[in-house]
Amino acid sequence: MEVIGKLLQPHALALVQGGIAFWIVAHEHFAERGLKRLDVLGEIRAVLEVELVLGNTCEITVAAKGGGSEAKSKFVMLNPSDSIVEWVLKTVPTMGAGWCPPGMLGIGIGGTAEKAMLLAKQSLMDPIDIQDLIARGPQTTAEKLRVELYDKVNRLGIGAQGLGGLTTVLDVKVLDTPSHAANLPVAMIPNCAATRHAHVVLDGSGPVFLDPPNLDLWPKLTYDVSGARRVNLDTVTREEAASWKPSEVLLLNGKLLTGRDAAHKRMTDMLNRGEKLPVDFKNRFIYYVGPVDPVRDEVVGPAGPTTATRMDKFTRQMLATTGLLGMVGKAERGPVAIEAIKEFGAVYLMAVGGAAYLVAKAIRSSRLLAFEDLGMEAIYEFEVKDMPVTVAVDSKGTSVHQTGPEEWQQRIAGIPILS
Repeated sequence: MEVIGKLLQPHALALVQGGIAFWIVAHEHFAERGLKRLDVLGEIRAVLEVELVLGNTCEITVAAKGGGSEAKSKFVMLNPSDSIVEWVLKTVPTMGAGWCPPGMLGIGIGGTAEKAMLLAKQSLMDPIDIQDLIARGPQTTAEKLRVELYDKVNRLGIGAQGLGGLTTVLDVKVLDTPSHAANLPVAMIPNCAATRHAHVVLDGSGPVFLDPPNLDLWPKLTYDVSGARRVNLDTVTREEAASWKPSEVLLLNGKLLTGRDAAHKRMTDMLNRGEKLPVDFKNRFIYYVGPVDPVRDEVVGPAGPTTATRMDKFTRQMLATTGLLGMVGKAERGPVAIEAIKEFGAVYLMAVGGAAYLVAKAIRSSRLLAFEDLGMEAIYEFEVKDMPVTVAVDSKGTSVHQTGPEEWQQRIAGIPILS
């Protein structure tokens, strides 16, 4: 382990100099000093799985995985006679859109509880090859399960960003191992649309260099916002927000506040104690984001939205006591938040998950307002220009994350997923 640490230390330094999100924390439940962010160079942490095998090389696979998809990991101890397919099809819709579909599902089967979880994660390290598998035809039980789940999960109609569509998964991976006859441990871990994996083999001959992907291999896409409605956040009124329609595209301009888990927890505690908040939220919009520190000439580093459902438990109090008008985040809102949004005539706007670098391009300036000790989770004020968002929950409580998949389930019926 010490040797591996020394091998990786220079690369960790390069990551810091190039910009990295410091999201590894010692959680308040276990740390005497509360929420402690491990952002000192000597404290950069990664979760390491080490396997010793015969040979004279060191094989390293790195996965820079976001917390949004990891948060949707699932595990179940089924009875040996239970259906894995039924469990997956019942479970995937409960994961919402916080894992940023379309992506991959990693399924680990057998062993013990912890072994099944490890198998699920390891399966996600393999390249996407489901179309090749379909073309040649599945041979093994695991391959047949992959194809069946690929077809049936896509028929759920969840779609990109959970807004409904034909493609929810790009691939389904399955790894299995024997287990006790009385147990059927099954783990499922999703991987978001942003698959950040690297694989190298060190043989002692020198450093290994990876070429960046050729951007010319990607299709040329244009984003037409000619039909979008421009919104001035500095002058927007509750009456204007009430006119926005579900699924309507808006371009945000003006001053946008930020705040996510730690900031909301602190504000809730202050409100419960009858204290005044350090920021006035009346008729303002808050963006659920923890921006990465800028490097070189950047105004702010990658600043993509975080999963909004984690803020659901704070929503009613924020709307009722602060006069907050709207929220911007990723994925759907739960029933409690939707009911509060409807009651107070607020709105929820969805930014694109998995595109943090591109979202940051709309941010023209950033300044710290409160809770500096929270680092990336402090409250900032962004000045944004034409930041694209979608009306995900309107002031009447209509959620496109409910209506979209429902519509697509009907549209998909009869369309062959497997070709």
